[in-house]
Amino acid sequence: MGLIMRFLLSLFLFFFTTAALAAHGDIHYTANAQTGAISAITVVGDTTAMNFLVATDGSQYPWITERYGWGLGYFTIDGKVHHWQTPSKTSANGRRTIYDVGDISIIVERRLQRGELRESYTFVNNGSTPISLSDIGIFTPWNDNYPDAATCITRRANVHIWPGQSEAWIKAVRMGGAAPHVGLLTTGGRGFYDYEVWERGSDKGASNQRGVMAVCLPDIELQPGEKQLAISWTIFSHSNCNFTDALLQRGAYIAKSDKYVYEVGDTATVFFRSKKLTITKEHIVNTPGEFIVSADLGNGRSTYTRMLGVGGYEELIQRRMDFIMEHQQMNDSADRRYGAYLCYDNSADTIYLNPDRRSDCDEGRERVGMGCALATWAMTHPDDQIVGSLTRYARYIRTELQTNDFKTFSQVGRKGRHRGYNYTWIADFYMRMYQLTGLADYGYWGVGTLEALYRNFGYNFYCINIPAKACIAFLTDVGDDERRTTMLRHLGKHADQIASNGLSFPKFEVNYEQSIVAPATWFLADMYQLTGDERYRTTIELLMPAVEAFCGQQPDYHMHEVAIRHWDGYWFGLRRNYGDTFPHYWSCITAMVYKRWAEITGNADYERRAQRIVEANLCLFTEDGRGGAAFVRPRRINGEAAYYLDPLANDQDWALMFYMMVK
Repeated sequence: MGLIMRFLLSLFLFFFTTAALAAHGDIHYTANAQTGAISAITVVGDTTAMNFLVATDGSQYPWITERYGWGLGYFTIDGKVHHWQTPSKTSANGRRTIYDVGDISIIVERRLQRGELRESYTFVNNGSTPISLSDIGIFTPWNDNYPDAATCITRRANVHIWPGQSEAWIKAVRMGGAAPHVGLLTTGGRGFYDYEVWERGSDKGASNQRGVMAVCLPDIELQPGEKQLAISWTIFSHSNCNFTDALLQRGAYIAKSDKYVYEVGDTATVFFRSKKLTITKEHIVNTPGEFIVSADLGNGRSTYTRMLGVGGYEELIQRRMDFIMEHQQMNDSADRRYGAYLCYDNSADTIYLNPDRRSDCDEGRERVGMGCALATWAMTHPDDQIVGSLTRYARYIRTELQTNDFKTFSQVGRKGRHRGYNYTWIADFYMRMYQLTGLADYGYWGVGTLEALYRNFGYNFYCINIPAKACIAFLTDVGDDERRTTMLRHLGKHADQIASNGLSFPKFEVNYEQSIVAPATWFLADMYQLTGDERYRTTIELLMPAVEAFCGQQPDYHMHEVAIRHWDGYWFGLRRNYGDTFPHYWSCITAMVYKRWAEITGNADYERRAQRIVEANLCLFTEDGRGGAAFVRPRRINGEAAYYLDPLANDQDWALMFYMMVK
């Protein structure tokens, strides 16, 4: 009887333990028997059974193979790179795997505990001499890529990385915004201080996949026989809205400031908050540029915030406006581009004439942002020089980029790509010129350009920056009721189509991206304010979680509330690197969504968030008035050093226009 009872008890405990480990919301993982790497991380009870990791067997992307499995990695000794990929020994229960690389052993330990996955990485020097390890990276191949909207909404994640040393964390948020999501928090060792991106390129997903991410560990010095815990972390599920609480409950310190961009003379106050204690640090901003506010948390723990000082918001914008007029406008009347605002190569200190005819650097398209920024600035800072410059630019657009019936092209001589986005940008510029000068011709040119958009592209093109309210205001001003009615009908059909699509976003130049989701939401907000149609507000409520999923809350001016984008450095930069762009100016579209939503709902928190986005984008400009296409944020991309402001002044001035609209 005793044996039977013990058997029944053990059977009960087995099933009870299995059930406990498989409780709703628990983390479940699968390991690759050959490499020891994790191949899948899922959440129990997730109806989509989403794998938060990209497949590393080549089935999802042929260039992402087993060498990039979760928990594998690399380091450098004396200038030579070494990888750990093949286990030397694995415990019977699979919880402990050892990789031997020369005299170095890497011990990876894993266990499921209270519904979370706990991992640790320990390095051992088995040799007889000291060894220095540098450039240490651990692959964390999150499933952050864009096959199509339907897949992205339910089975892909926007991954927000905070390389905050011992308090580092990662928040992987399902792109549609619906829980469950996955988080990672450093719990031991010195944490990770940066990250890298691998397997990026035009032949490797181009703009539609973010690449393989690896977290970067501090250098390690190992004496003979020494064993050192490099890092441990816990992986857990969360609902996004409770992510900060989830970190605090697991013992983290959260770094936070009211804002991350300050004027010289301001005092930055930073709070480092744990569940039991708050440490307050202050920093007087004495000079423009990046600065760090850090905290020693005791017991070998430390973290920081990264902030930006500017000499003065107004002064920065004024110098940028002056630079555009003095250095980036074609003033040779014999050139057909006379009056055009062009790119500028800051590394060569000369206007960039685009000798290779790169479409992303031509004399139309996104460069219209310079005109929009100048016109917006001149409305509150009257300047005859700016008006003269803008008048030449408007003439150039109307004669060289557009036909008589407003069909719009990208290059001088009405050549190049016939691109839908061009229409709304040029229409917006014309409307600003009307607001600046009061000349009705500009307003009618703007209306004519929008009408041409609908003739040529219909109502299912997700344009960026549709000047709906400005067009209706103009037609009201001039008393053109017939055309106002017609324009409202066009805009209504467009908004109705977007509302009908809901989360079924069409593919455009990227399969799924922030600058598809956010512009559609902004346009619906404008149309709700114009018409009061409740369908538009209902659709905005549906889309807002997808808008917000792109944005992280890292305590770093590059990334705080800034939407994930990771290809603009290639298309619009001089160095042409694929890699995270934190920030890129189109992140400001989200600021406009937040601003409109604050106006509609009365929720002032969205206004604050909008301000943080446009402030972050001020880092795209230097104190002497130069601009840079994007800030490329990862430490390295495909092994090449990054973390730079791209030297090509291209189309970043939209950020200043948005800054003025929000602030």
